[in-house]
Amino acid sequence: MRDFTKTKRIVIKVGTNVLSKNGRVDTVFLSVIARQIAALVRQQRQVILVTSGAIGMGVGSLGIQKKITEVKMRQACAAVGQGILMHEYQKAFGRYRQKVAQVLITNDIMSTRKYYVNLKNAVETLLAMGVVPIINENDSVSVAEIDLAFGDNDRLSALVAAKIDAELLIILTDVKGLYSADPRRDRQARLVPVVYEITDDIEQSAGQAGSRLAVGGMATKIAAVRIAANGGCKAILAHGRDKDVILRIMEGREIGTLFMPRRRLSSRKQWILNSLPRGVIEVDDGAACAIRDNRSLLPVGVTSVKGHFGTGDVVEISGIAKGISKISAEELRTLIRDKQTEKTKKRKAIIHVNDLVLY
Repeated sequence: MRDFTKTKRIVIKVGTNVLSKNGRVDTVFLSVIARQIAALVRQQRQVILVTSGAIGMGVGSLGIQKKITEVKMRQACAAVGQGILMHEYQKAFGRYRQKVAQVLITNDIMSTRKYYVNLKNAVETLLAMGVVPIINENDSVSVAEIDLAFGDNDRLSALVAAKIDAELLIILTDVKGLYSADPRRDRQARLVPVVYEITDDIEQSAGQAGSRLAVGGMATKIAAVRIAANGGCKAILAHGRDKDVILRIMEGREIGTLFMPRRRLSSRKQWILNSLPRGVIEVDDGAACAIRDNRSLLPVGVTSVKGHFGTGDVVEISGIAKGISKISAEELRTLIRDKQTEKTKKRKAIIHVNDLVLY
């Protein structure tokens, strides 16, 4: 299970609590991360780094002492901090002669097929050149519109891992892994070495958000691991400040909690599953059964439509699946109104089975 000798593509996420020291981003620690990642690249591995810290850098630079919650202030801090953060990463990786590239993205980019393909091509090219892409959410833009925001970089790292065909996601945090209970409150809590399925009990035992700079807690990490697992990617949750934690994980050491993948989807189906839906199509029981039986969605089974989507957009289907619609929301509403006509009954699938992914 922990044999990563043939693992070539890795996504590493470094959280704010790991990067921070005394309320500020620890620039010395960036060199520790850079040294380990540079060593992996020398082993002919491809590494993508997903980092937090832009807002934290801005907070430190502006001398702000309280937790920032207002959207405009988070935007301002991100705008100030992003350039500083990237400059520090360039210096850190430069010590090991490792080239890096900044990639700022929003949920809208990941959910729009054309933009996503362009992004993936750019990242693939960087990796082929031996460059480490450093990915962060474009906070100065995405926090302004909730639909464009990932919510936290845990989810962002999982989406990157799933959509860019990574084999392993390493989430570095300020805890040693997933525990059987909250170790801060329960002395009997034990580290869980391997998780084969994320159950309701695991999700309910997950903790809440941490420091004044952090957004995510254990709950967001479990949600992120679920995304990676659905994409066929192994994930490890470990303490980022443990000595040489990345290199030791890649050596197969028993560090942190290993989450095993559920299924391996094609790149296209991973994109469908993890894209932001533009609308919702509600279906009747017969259509739901057909979808679960790996069949296409026909217009006769549609009961209602929510939202405004166009041809080629990803939509959610009654909470059981996602798919790419072959027609727009308005056209589908027209079909529902004319549902009993012979024309509607004979119409071809509005979502083909090859464009459907069950949750």
